[in-house]
Amino acid sequence: MYENLLPRFLRYVKTETRSNPESTTTPSTQTQVAFAHTLKEELETLGLSDVHHNEQNGFVVATLPANVDKEVPAIGFIAHMDTADFNAVNVQPQIVENYDGTSDIPLDQAGKYVLTTTDFPNLKNYAGQTLITTDGSTLLGADDKSGIAEIMTAMEILLANPAIPHGEIKVAFGPDEEIGVGADKFDVEDFNVKFAYTMDGGPVGELQYETFNAAQADITFYGKNVHPGTAKDTMINALQLAIDFQNQLPADEVPEKTDGYEGFFHLMGFSGSVEEAKMSYIIRDHDREKFEARKALLTEIQAKMNRSFDQERIAVHMYDQYYNMKEIIEQDMSIIDVAEQAMHELGIEPIIEPVRGGTDGSKISYMGIPTPNIFAGGENMHGRFEYVSLQAMEKATDVIVKIAELVAK
Repeated sequence: MYENLLPRFLRYVKTETRSNPESTTTPSTQTQVAFAHTLKEELETLGLSDVHHNEQNGFVVATLPANVDKEVPAIGFIAHMDTADFNAVNVQPQIVENYDGTSDIPLDQAGKYVLTTTDFPNLKNYAGQTLITTDGSTLLGADDKSGIAEIMTAMEILLANPAIPHGEIKVAFGPDEEIGVGADKFDVEDFNVKFAYTMDGGPVGELQYETFNAAQADITFYGKNVHPGTAKDTMINALQLAIDFQNQLPADEVPEKTDGYEGFFHLMGFSGSVEEAKMSYIIRDHDREKFEARKALLTEIQAKMNRSFDQERIAVHMYDQYYNMKEIIEQDMSIIDVAEQAMHELGIEPIIEPVRGGTDGSKISYMGIPTPNIFAGGENMHGRFEYVSLQAMEKATDVIVKIAELVAK
């Protein structure tokens, strides 16, 4: 039943699809366009209907027609094609069969990079399983090519087993999730389902419907540069202004000191000179009021510092990126109930925790299609220590099939 899952996944991860935050095109890279065409051909070969690639938003969309006579709501499954901001050229996945759950796993031949049970204690959860790792030089790309492979394999299973009842199912594979713009142009009318799931979570059991509220702030500091020997009462050092700004933010409200429902300010970039400096922050909080308060704090600091000068020295450009999809999904929790039931029937214990991040579902939910997130199996995503269990991917595939069956029933 899963014979094509691993070969499919290995084929996908060897295809470079890294997104580019500096690009102004959609998708942000042509490698994603090429991959989309490959997926389109595969969907057609499997036998799905109405397979099409939307060149305006980069999504590949396909339909599995219902095989039941009664009226059943159409549902969707979504995964993203791009990989994160880490080397993704010449991915060489390694297969560790029947992992013992205790040994360290060398990635490269020189032994420079090692998956250790000390640094990555979750390895103990995979005793007896088949792990797919990197060779230490790239990420793996299980985020989110495991999701694509799982959705594709689930559709293959449903097509091969018409005795499994299901309503109409839509699948979509999209670009640029990792740079936060993938779902901006998602075509809700074309997808036309009552609800959907992104297959973009981590370890087995994850079921997520709470995400951060998210914003970005790009701040420019304008200084006045004169010779340091005669600078007294004249020089305004833009770099020092930036440091002073940073020091007025709560020191402990940063990613490395927060977890659970705790929000943060994250300084992503800092560059410049005495004359001009730039800082870039992302702002995150699950609670909408606290989120708004965080944004207000930045503008308060800006205003206070600017009052010290005879002209504006600090300019803040701030914009919202996505919102907590809980506000939408909690209006009808049956979407979560059916996913929980599917997992329980498969012997999987649901892990319902807030996402300390966002998914395409964060935006799609506010566009009109409630879209929580389900595990895809990956661990240590976005870097060289990424790995995924084949058995975890099989379970994710089972969850897709079971959800389709339960909705039809």
